[in-house]
Amino acid sequence: MKAKIKNDFIDLSKPLDISIPLRGDASNVSAWYIEPPKIEPRIEGDFVGKVSEGASTNFNDIQFNPHAHGTHTECVGHITKEFHSVNKNLKRYFFLAEVVTIAPEKYQDDFVISRKQLQYALGNKKREALVIRTLPNLKEKLNRQYSNTNPPYLLEQAAELLVEKGIEHVLVDLPSVDKEKDGGALLAHNAFWNTKGAVRYAATITEFIFVPNTVKDGKYYLNLQVASFENDASPSRPVLYKIED
Repeated sequence: MKAKIKNDFIDLSKPLDISIPLRGDASNVSAWYIEPPKIEPRIEGDFVGKVSEGASTNFNDIQFNPHAHGTHTECVGHITKEFHSVNKNLKRYFFLAEVVTIAPEKYQDDFVISRKQLQYALGNKKREALVIRTLPNLKEKLNRQYSNTNPPYLLEQAAELLVEKGIEHVLVDLPSVDKEKDGGALLAHNAFWNTKGAVRYAATITEFIFVPNTVKDGKYYLNLQVASFENDASPSRPVLYKIED
């Protein structure tokens, strides 16, 4: 089934899912020093919510943190005193996107994504969303334990460039756009949402994606859907669609 967006055609029967599924065990991707998520049958007295244990249905409780346990999309409410819900702030779901591959470069004791790298990757392209795949791009990203590993991140100037270029939605295959331990500065978050000026309430950051190597760099349409949680962040399932010739 094909759909037309503006003057482009996409095949809705060929989605490219770039989310990481949530698992209820230690194999789940994780960050921020907390225990793995749990997916367990509900137990109430003699009732065990599992068909194999005699129940009529499988009836699981799920415990997780959206920021730490998989693909999630967040709004400016992640860093503000005032409450802002990504479910309310994200009002559109299809965006013209560019997929780029970046090899983080050495900066002091870290590896980072710089303004120069993003400028080279984007050039003069006009996009609403940017999907960043970092190298090396191994399947280990699907279950990596990131706590205390100082993963790569975006420099503040790189986030500022995205604002200048009109990028409303940035997606990264990292646990955060900021340095793991930065004393709470969150320079890239603040720059991307322009918290010192006209706050970009409609802009979102999606972290913990995984872009398979079979997905080539270039122009796509992004379908960015979040679960309907009234929270600063929500589990999400970003899906790319190749633009048909």
